[in-house]
Amino acid sequence: MIKNLKVSGLKILIAEDDEVSAMLLTIIFREDSKEIFRAKTGVEAVEISRNNPDIDLILMDIQMPKLNGDEAAKQIREFNKEVIIIAQTGLILTTDKEKLIKAGCNSCISKPVNKLELLALIEGYFKK
Repeated sequence: MIKNLKVSGLKILIAEDDEVSAMLLTIIFREDSKEIFRAKTGVEAVEISRNNPDIDLILMDIQMPKLNGDEAAKQIREFNKEVIIIAQTGLILTTDKEKLIKAGCNSCISKPVNKLELLALIEGYFKK
């Protein structure tokens, strides 16, 4: 059996307009996180990030209404350089990844999200 990866005590913003995807991410993190915020648009993601500067991690869907994820990441980076932003997108090409990193994302992961891959990625940023 694979040893469970644990990333606990984080304040997490799930920026996702798809209800099923948001619910899946919430289930993955609800037991071990300190607090979970939810944004359904890029505008909400920026607003929640601005009002909660102690958020540790943002899981950012790239294709969201009102303001897409890479633009939201750019705006968040204007006032928060420390938060870890992981972009989630359906198809990641090398050029897409470079664009997302340039926009302010720390990393990106393909959808559908693989739980173990996501936890390993996050653990890399938050090892204690």
